[in-house]
Amino acid sequence: MADSAFDHSSFDQALAARFARLALDCVHQEYPNKVSHLMNSDTDARPPRQLTPAFYGCFDWHSSVHGHWLLVRLARLVPRAPFAADARRAVSQSLTPAHIAAEVAYLQGKGRAGFERPYGLAWLLQLAAELKEWDDPDARQWSATLHPLEQAATAAIASWLPKLERPTRNGEHTNTAFAIGLMLDYARITGHSDFGKLVESRARDYYLKDTNCPLAYEPSGEDFLSPCLAEADAVRRILPPAEFARWLLAFLPHVDLQPTRVTDFTDGRLYHLAGLNLSRAWMLEGIVSKLPAADSRRQPFTALAGRLRDAGIESVRAEHYEGGHWLGSFAVYLASGRGLR
Repeated sequence: MADSAFDHSSFDQALAARFARLALDCVHQEYPNKVSHLMNSDTDARPPRQLTPAFYGCFDWHSSVHGHWLLVRLARLVPRAPFAADARRAVSQSLTPAHIAAEVAYLQGKGRAGFERPYGLAWLLQLAAELKEWDDPDARQWSATLHPLEQAATAAIASWLPKLERPTRNGEHTNTAFAIGLMLDYARITGHSDFGKLVESRARDYYLKDTNCPLAYEPSGEDFLSPCLAEADAVRRILPPAEFARWLLAFLPHVDLQPTRVTDFTDGRLYHLAGLNLSRAWMLEGIVSKLPAADSRRQPFTALAGRLRDAGIESVRAEHYEGGHWLGSFAVYLASGRGLR
């Protein structure tokens, strides 16, 4: 199935190869590794490749997950690229029945209800959605293999969201709106209607009464997401254009942003700000996609998204693993228009 939002003529093939190499270099690189790991006994003191054998590379679990998504996305969109065969081999090495069974056991282990919630689980569902959309024999096999972990992830989220009375409004992994956007796309792509209804219901509860988001307070020092734009990008997925335009005017009366600057590329937390440029760009593009054609905000938002895109892409540097292990995924999500459906 072709991606309706993807324009092959405007996609830089050299950039695709560059971003694919970032993921290929890290999805099976075990160390350095930041493990978010609850231990129940001495037997849990094991290396990452044994704890989570499908997703142990790229410094942490969620980066490994969206590194695999990147490889699937690019192999699907540019199947004749020189890197495509290597991408397929890497995904095949990771997504085996034994590895996924171990991942399910880990996710469902005692005391791990909050593991990678919601960011990593939302990216896992994005990987599942990408595989579901790809009309390819390997993709169908990988999708079937991943399915038990996909089910475990949706069950974990469905158990948690009804109990989350208020959303988390920050610029890092626990941001609720960003995850809701990915989860809504997953539900619609896969036809998981019950899950989609739950996620949309919570989005409506959390966000539709919000006004005057304090965009001037952004960013915090280590953000890679914009709380205000992430919320708007989630809400545009659930409202018709005219209603969304009215909601946005009350929620963000003014949008005045400048690209962020990374002051130290060797500091992984400070390097988050490169990702903020990328995610702000795709969120603005998502917002524009839902505004009515005559809306006067479309042109300035599009121009701002372009400036943020350029700054973000320039900051994705392979020589700095602190950002190289994850920024390629953000760059591909933006450059390939993944959130625009």
